[in-house]
Amino acid sequence: MKKTIKLSLVAASVLALTACNQEAAKQEVKEVKLETEAQQQAYGIGASVGTFLNKDLADKKELGIELDQELMLRGFKDALAGEAKLDEEKIREVLTTLDESVRTKQQEQAKAAAAKSKEEGEKYLADNAKKEGVTVTESGLQYEVITAAEGDKPAETDTVKVHYKGTLIDGTEFDSSYSRNEPTSFPLNRVIPGWTEGLQLMPVGSKYKFTIPSELAYGERDLGKIPANSTLVFEVELLEIVKAEKTDAE
Repeated sequence: MKKTIKLSLVAASVLALTACNQEAAKQEVKEVKLETEAQQQAYGIGASVGTFLNKDLADKKELGIELDQELMLRGFKDALAGEAKLDEEKIREVLTTLDESVRTKQQEQAKAAAAKSKEEGEKYLADNAKKEGVTVTESGLQYEVITAAEGDKPAETDTVKVHYKGTLIDGTEFDSSYSRNEPTSFPLNRVIPGWTEGLQLMPVGSKYKFTIPSELAYGERDLGKIPANSTLVFEVELLEIVKAEKTDAE
């Protein structure tokens, strides 16, 4: 919490300083000299923090939080003059409240986005299930055969080598071994449930398309590229099965 408050204080101060400089620029156009290393360092600090602050304010605005820049400028000037209208304790209090408000709105936004993703995913699954060639398993996993084969099928305890491409239902690609030009291997019982189930349906040499409901994928977890409650689409090519080694006891 202390770190967040300090960051908010810095952000507010820099914004006020930026506004102050903008006001001065209206009155007099002054050339910025960046000839010495000290000048470049000073300018670099301002530019770096200004870039961060610009994004921070834009993020807050998206949440419906807009700050009065004139008051921020006045607070900066008053603090420099040692005449701040709020004492340090009150400043911490109001900035803590601001941080809490931001977190609350972020949580509300994330909840709404997850609900929308869930709804869109369910509609996509319903429509996809009606397509020719699509099979729906008891768990809700959907698959279709792109390339058939007659090879062995892996067991849950096996390690498999695959090529794959993963996308969201809008076609956005979030991962691909094809793009890396390198297949990947993993134990089948250590991946998302949709993969554990789906790969066991595939003979070696085949290629399937899986449409995986969110509950068989990453559920309510937001992974950045994969939003919470996302239905996922994978094209998977099973290249090889690496059988689990038996122990002496077996």
